[in-house]
Amino acid sequence: MKIRPIPGVVRRAFPIAAPLLMTMLTAQAQNAPATTTAQPIQRVEITGSNIRRAQAETASPVQTVNRADIEKSGKTTVAELLQTLAVDNQGSVPTTFGNGFASGASGISLRGLGAASTLVLLNGRRIAPYGLADDGQKVFADLNIIPAEAVERVEILKDGASAIYGSDAIAGVVNVILRKDYVGTTVRLSQGLSNESDGGDTRLAVTHGVGDLETDRYNFLFSAEYGKKREVWNRDRAGRGAVGRADLREFGFSAQEALGGTGAIVARNSAGSSVVGNVRNPLTNDYYSRGNPAGVGFTRTFPGAACSNFTNHPQGDPGGGCLTDATQMYNQIQPRQETLNLFGRATFQLNNDWQAYVELNGYHSDSESWSTPSGISGSVGYPGGPVNNADVSLGADHPDNPYFGSRARLRYIAWDVGPRTSAIETNFVRAVAGLKGSVAGWDIDSALLFSQSKTNRDQNGYLQRDATFALLDPSAANIAAANAGSAAYRGLPAGSFWRIGENAGLNSQAIYDAISPTISNDATTSIAVADVKASREFGQLPGGAMGVAVGAEFRHDETELQPTSGTERGNIIGLGYSAYEGQRNSAALYAEFVAPVHSTLELSAALRYDHFNDVGNSYTPKAGFKWTPVRSFALRGTFARGFRAPSAAENGRGGLAAFSTSDDPVRCALGVAAACASSSVAVITSPNPDLSPEKSKSFSVGAVWDPLPRTSISLDAWQIERKNEINQETTSAAIAAGNLVRDPGSSQFAGDPGAIVAVLTNYINSNSTKVNGIDLDARTTFQMGDAGSLTADIKWTHMFKFERTDLEGNTVDYAGTHGNCDATNCMGTPDNRINLGLSWDRGPLRLSGVINHRGKFDNTLFKDDPDGCAFHFANGDDSPNGCKISSFTTLDLTAKYRFTSKAELFATIQNVLDKEPPLDPLTYGAAGYNPLDYSGALGRYFQVGMRYTF
Repeated sequence: MKIRPIPGVVRRAFPIAAPLLMTMLTAQAQNAPATTTAQPIQRVEITGSNIRRAQAETASPVQTVNRADIEKSGKTTVAELLQTLAVDNQGSVPTTFGNGFASGASGISLRGLGAASTLVLLNGRRIAPYGLADDGQKVFADLNIIPAEAVERVEILKDGASAIYGSDAIAGVVNVILRKDYVGTTVRLSQGLSNESDGGDTRLAVTHGVGDLETDRYNFLFSAEYGKKREVWNRDRAGRGAVGRADLREFGFSAQEALGGTGAIVARNSAGSSVVGNVRNPLTNDYYSRGNPAGVGFTRTFPGAACSNFTNHPQGDPGGGCLTDATQMYNQIQPRQETLNLFGRATFQLNNDWQAYVELNGYHSDSESWSTPSGISGSVGYPGGPVNNADVSLGADHPDNPYFGSRARLRYIAWDVGPRTSAIETNFVRAVAGLKGSVAGWDIDSALLFSQSKTNRDQNGYLQRDATFALLDPSAANIAAANAGSAAYRGLPAGSFWRIGENAGLNSQAIYDAISPTISNDATTSIAVADVKASREFGQLPGGAMGVAVGAEFRHDETELQPTSGTERGNIIGLGYSAYEGQRNSAALYAEFVAPVHSTLELSAALRYDHFNDVGNSYTPKAGFKWTPVRSFALRGTFARGFRAPSAAENGRGGLAAFSTSDDPVRCALGVAAACASSSVAVITSPNPDLSPEKSKSFSVGAVWDPLPRTSISLDAWQIERKNEINQETTSAAIAAGNLVRDPGSSQFAGDPGAIVAVLTNYINSNSTKVNGIDLDARTTFQMGDAGSLTADIKWTHMFKFERTDLEGNTVDYAGTHGNCDATNCMGTPDNRINLGLSWDRGPLRLSGVINHRGKFDNTLFKDDPDGCAFHFANGDDSPNGCKISSFTTLDLTAKYRFTSKAELFATIQNVLDKEPPLDPLTYGAAGYNPLDYSGALGRYFQVGMRYTF
């Protein structure tokens, strides 16, 4: 691995960071008294070891985010803060992705290896995962359950798998440490509002603690936090660049790139879903708008279907379609969410040696997200196979059919039904009862834990296939299917039709009840854990006493996701199937050993044994060293192995039918222009009980330097290799292998096989991944006498490689590109992320600025992609210009003023410069912009609040 000099790399990645930090270091060094003896800065106890040490810094690189950092960021939730950190990358799950499988939750993805490979702990112990798996497969912990006001600090173990906390921590560990004892009462109230007067964020938190462990022999701590975020609509950011828009013609696109607006007639035998309806000529297979009085072959015309009667949206489709932008009209930048977080801890000092404790967590969330009205032709899949809805048609006798007398294919967006909505209610509980103390020289901690997450999701606006088909085309087969599957349809008068477009007002409520009832599903996950760990010092080496820790854990996991009603038979148009069920028993034994073999050299080792009742055994070791030739400088390094057993979604009972994006190389080569651009395709994936566990090995080597009393610099190089990865077969590979279903009826000419309806895949142990890079973490404080103090810090992660190798030995590198688009959101893999902070403290006043930088990346699916740019403008040029997604940088400012020792006022301006996010046409996690750049889509945002301590 070739590592460039740090100042040069940082300057190229972010020109402000390195000069500012180095200037402050130089100034501080010049002002430091010559007689001052350099002392390492004081460090908190570090996650990653069960052995107490005189020095908290271990061989493993750990990033600590304390309460001051949280306040300085201006973020109101821990989830929002963690997803801005440099260590987070591809595969994280933002709460703003309201249309995803795991909507309503938020997850972190260390090193871009996915939320399922990042272990999230609360006070060093596990939590039940969110009930809705990301992408229908990846089970992860919801960060929203963390009460921000109760957080003491967050520690992020960045060197891969942990033999201490769990072998499945392939990408690392995020340990959220809550307050353990507190006396007094604190009330915190804040209100946020965007520059556009929307997106209000109300927060109220109360923390109360009584009892002193030394004198009262007990402490009781309780924290309650209420939050309410209002929705932000795409339509309310009109004019803010490409934000929230599907119609990007003014940026150089057209319908050929699926970016010309909703309802476009793309080419022969190809049309989008229109508010008036696009209907295909049964003889020529050409589509025409129902509002077109010159439609070829029309036997009836519909003047009321003129496009101008429906929309003022700019027209200009060469094919004659009626254009709207449904994404801008109906979708949201930020969904509505209301939350309540409760945390309580009781601690009892039984005697001088023993302490009992109880922790209780509760979380309730209600969220609602909106999306475009449903089209009527979205093909889906279910465990029985694909369901082709492309042939949906107006029957020969349908009164709104311009080819009355002949059956004609229809493309219609069901605006009269209304938007598709998803209301999610989540309830989470966690209870821990434990005992800790000392006996015979051993420090012991043992506890019982139970945690459960329950989620209910109600969805509206989705169309029932059987009733929809029968009410548009009442053929004998369609009527029989609707009578068999829909009680609401059976209650309709004979001869009923679903009237469309200008005649939608003629529909009864009973019609809409039949074609679009409320559909729902439930999910439940739970874990029960019993654990015990013990540590002590023994013996003596030249560097001091040796340390040993041992532990044991038994865990029972259960998870069940019920299918959304109707998807189990492929009856919901445009909505994929996702369901799974499974349970697992596992047991673990682990040991850790620290040997200070010299006053300057410490060696450490750990070994974990896991047994899973369904996938067998695993041994995961870890070893490390720390060499400290002088007190202010240390070299450190680690090696570890990891092991992630398949989740119930991957090897349990159930399946997944979802959507991805892909081009169609076969039709593209035949000259079908629309097939050359990425578009949505259904993907049907089945669980695989024969899956092997994922395995990993990770390395880290770095240096920590404290050149001055208030200065710390660390630089760590890291690499993680993961094998036997559990993935869906990629859509491109399945298409290349011919594992797909096509719609021959969409053929445009002889020899055209027709559009892809669905791609058939399995979960397989397919790929291996190697990801490596470097982390820089530096902080310095400059004392300015009566002018106060100035603190600067920088956290920078640069990714050199994100290489994935498939079963055939083909290797692609995603670092610095828009791939991997089979991962959540298709948000890309930026190879540079930087957090730069600067704070000034003077008496009761603190002013802070935080700059968050996301580096530019290529708009290709991987490095050196032979197919070139993933998107093109209408004229064929690479899109965006240069085929790059531009970098994005925001500045957040925070001020805090303490009026008294009890009262303080704080205010924040996020995205101070109101930066707009760059155009991103490829991602599906947001419209027109990348989900990583959410703050740019939202715009300048203000927050003001106060905290009072009684």
